[in-house]
Amino acid sequence: MLCVRGVVLPEREERAFWIDGEVLREGAPPGGFAGRHAETVVDGGWLLPGLVDVHTHPGATDTSEPFSEELLREQLRAHRDAGVLAVRTPGTAARMPAWVDEDRELPRVTSAGRWLATPGRFIPGFGRDVTEAQLVRAAVEESAASSGWCKVVGDWRQDEPPVPLSLLTEVVAAVHAAGGKVAVHCQTAEGTRNAVLAGADSLEHGMHLDPGLLDRMAAQGTAFVPTLAAFGKGVDAMRAREPSARRDLWLAGWETMFGNVRAAHEAGVTVLAGTDSFPCGTVASEASWLLRAGLPADAALGAASWTARAWLGLPGLVDGAPADLVAYDTDPTADPVALDHPRRIILRGQVVR
Repeated sequence: MLCVRGVVLPEREERAFWIDGEVLREGAPPGGFAGRHAETVVDGGWLLPGLVDVHTHPGATDTSEPFSEELLREQLRAHRDAGVLAVRTPGTAARMPAWVDEDRELPRVTSAGRWLATPGRFIPGFGRDVTEAQLVRAAVEESAASSGWCKVVGDWRQDEPPVPLSLLTEVVAAVHAAGGKVAVHCQTAEGTRNAVLAGADSLEHGMHLDPGLLDRMAAQGTAFVPTLAAFGKGVDAMRAREPSARRDLWLAGWETMFGNVRAAHEAGVTVLAGTDSFPCGTVASEASWLLRAGLPADAALGAASWTARAWLGLPGLVDGAPADLVAYDTDPTADPVALDHPRRIILRGQVVR
């Protein structure tokens, strides 16, 4: 049986575990650590629950490409090999195939079905195109057919109106009544406002977020997934463009992102790490961006690990939890670069690396 020992984050306590099938058991294994059936695969260092990317879209890297199950498997493996042992896919070009949940070598996947796009608010044909009259029913259907989540494209272009607040409120109410949750893509001031006022469970991007809404977000449990790395990669290219209303609004929104992320954390909003970019397996970079935005080191790392796991309903490193963990030689809260260099990765009780 496999055994691990080290300092557990976020508690910063030295603990020992043994692995019983796919389950963690705290303490010494039957027969002790020196028993002939015991193999210590981690002895010292820092132990984290598996990393989490709560905004990733494996299965296609370009909007001109069809959804590929082969690429989906490849990209989920890339997540796993970086220590990302759970992902949430808020919108894909196709529903997750059944084998994703059955393959024990892949990360745990929380899917949100297909993107739901009303006319003029997304890339035609890339998600599930519906009329505004069809949106409520479609949201309930996608939630039921996935892991309980659905994803609504709440806005798209800066110069086009978002999904009306009354309609988005009806969507959220219907999905909640069915036991599901709603993620909303929002990048405009009005679209982000509507997502908060409608009671969405998560804001995806949240550009132009009004800080005056943060207390409401905290009170109703709306999480903030700012995807800073995805925006940050494009800042220089956007600044190099010819001035235009679209360019200027985008840059104005970017300039508020760091302050809003920091203020959201201080207001008690759950801030989470999502990459929304390729290659897969780079959530460590998003944690670094959250750190740059002003989150404390524990909060930035938690956004990509224990906080995100708790938000998805997954436990940390406790007795009886799934045996999903990542070990590091140095404390990743003190040395963020360490996140890119896991010493050991264990998924469902099996050593991946």
